[in-house]
Amino acid sequence: MPRTFEDLVAEAESVSVEGWDFSWLDGRASEERPSWGYQRTMGERMAHASAALDIQTGGGEVLAGVPTLPLLTVATESWPPNIAKATKLLRPRGVAVVVDEDEPPLPFADEAFDLVVSRHPVTTWWQEIARVLQHGGTYLSQQVGPASVFELVEYFLGPQPPEVRRKRHPDDARAAAETAGLEVIDLRSESLRTEFFDVGAVIYFLRKVIWMVPGFTVDQYRDRLRQLHDRIQTDGPFVAHTTRFLIEARKPA
Repeated sequence: MPRTFEDLVAEAESVSVEGWDFSWLDGRASEERPSWGYQRTMGERMAHASAALDIQTGGGEVLAGVPTLPLLTVATESWPPNIAKATKLLRPRGVAVVVDEDEPPLPFADEAFDLVVSRHPVTTWWQEIARVLQHGGTYLSQQVGPASVFELVEYFLGPQPPEVRRKRHPDDARAAAETAGLEVIDLRSESLRTEFFDVGAVIYFLRKVIWMVPGFTVDQYRDRLRQLHDRIQTDGPFVAHTTRFLIEARKPA
C-alpha cells in the first residue's frame, strides 16, 4: 500500500542532512553519473602528486575514497557539521582538515601544491587556485553546470530568467581560468537524468541542497508538495536533469 503524504513528509523532515552523503536517497531517487568518473580520475591524479589540496571537501567522503593519497594532503571546509565529519573520516588517512570560510585568500603559501581538486565547489576562486598551484601543477574539478535540476527548482519557484539559467556555464569557467593565467586542458559537460520516486526524496534533497530553493520549508510549500505527491502517485517519478562539467587546468611551467 502506498505511503501517505503525511508519513513521507514526517520522515523526510526528521532525518539528518549533515555531511554530503546521499545514501538516504537509495531506492527513493536516482541520478545518472558523469561518464568521466570524477573520483576515479581524481585518484589517478592523486597517485602521481606530491602535495594536494581538496577545496570544500564537504564531509570528506570523496577524498576518503581515493586509494593512494600524496604524502601531504590537505582539505578545506567551512560548514561545522562537515568539518567534524571530514576530520573524523580523513584524519586516519593522514589528511589535515583546515577550517576555511570559502573566501579569498586560501590559508596557504604561494605554490604550495602540485594538485588542487574540488568537487562541486560553491564558488571557484580562480586567482587563489593559480596562486597556490606550483608551476606545472594541475587543478581538477567536477562542477555543477547551468540550470541543474531546474525542473524541480521551477516547479516551486516558477520560470527563471535566462541570466539565472545560464549561471555556472562551463564556458565562463574556462574564461575565468584563463584570466587567472591557467591553461584549460580538458572541459567536458553532460546532462544527466535524475528521478525522484516520492515526495520525501524531494524534501530531503531540498533540505540538503539549500541553494536550490532558498529558504525551503515544508510549511511554506506544503500545497505544492501535496500536489507533487499526487502527481508522482499518478504519473510515476518526477524527472529532472542534472548538469555537470569536468574542468582540468594547468599552471604553465
